Amino acid sequence: MASEHIYKQYDADLQSIRAKVLEMGTIVEEQLSEAVQSLVDADTKLAEKVIRRDEEVNDLEIDIDEDCSLLIGKRSPVAADLRNVLMMIKIIGDLECIGDESTKIANATIRIIENDIMSKPQFKNINSMLSSVQLMLRQALNSFARLDTTETIEVLEKDKEVDEEYRSHMRQLLTYMLEDPRTISMSLELMFVTKSLERIGDHAKNITQSVIYTVKGTDVRHSSIKEIKAELKH
Repeated sequence: MASEHIYKQYDADLQSIRAKVLEMGTIVEEQLSEAVQSLVDADTKLAEKVIRRDEEVNDLEIDIDEDCSLLIGKRSPVAADLRNVLMMIKIIGDLECIGDESTKIANATIRIIENDIMSKPQFKNINSMLSSVQLMLRQALNSFARLDTTETIEVLEKDKEVDEEYRSHMRQLLTYMLEDPRTISMSLELMFVTKSLERIGDHAKNITQSVIYTVKGTDVRHSSIKEIKAELKH
C-alpha cells in the first residue's frame, strides 16, 4: 500500500513537471511565431515583446530543472521513469535555445527597421524556411505532449530540407552582396536570421529524438532516418 502511494505521488510530481514543460513549449512557440511575424510586418513593438519574453523562458527552465533534480533525489527513478525525467531536462534546454534564437531574430528585425534596410526580394526567399521551422517545432511539441512518435520522422526529414535551404540562402545572400554592395547590410542581417532558423530546426529535431528515446528506449542521435524508421516499426 505504501509503495502504491509513493508511486502515485511520483506520478503526480512527474505530471506537474510535464505541465510546466508544455507551458514552456507554448511560450517558446509563441515567441518564434511573433519573431517571424515581427520580421514579416516590420513590427518593432512585436519584436520587443519577443525579447522581453526571453526572461520568462529562462526562469521556467531554471524552475523545471530544479523540479527534476528534486524528483530524482527524492524518488530515485529508474529505467523508463528515469528516461522520462532526463528527456524533460534535455527538452527544456532545447526550448531555451529556441527562445534565444527567436530573440536573435527579433533583434535583427529591430536593426533592419532602425536602419531602414528592408529589401523585399532578399526577404521573400526565406519565407519557406520560416514556415518549415515553425511546423517542425509544432510537430516536435505535439510528439512530446502525446508521447507519440508518429510525427517524428516528418520532423527529421524536414530538418534535412531546412539544412539544404540554409545552404542555398547563404549562397544567394553572398551573391546579392557581390552583385550590389548596397545590399550588404540587409544581407548580413538575413544571414543572422537564416542561421537562427537553421539552429531552431536542429533543436526541434533534438526534441523529437528525445521523445523517441523516451518512448522506445533507443538513442537515435547518431542514427540515419532509415535506421530510425526501422526502430519505430518495432
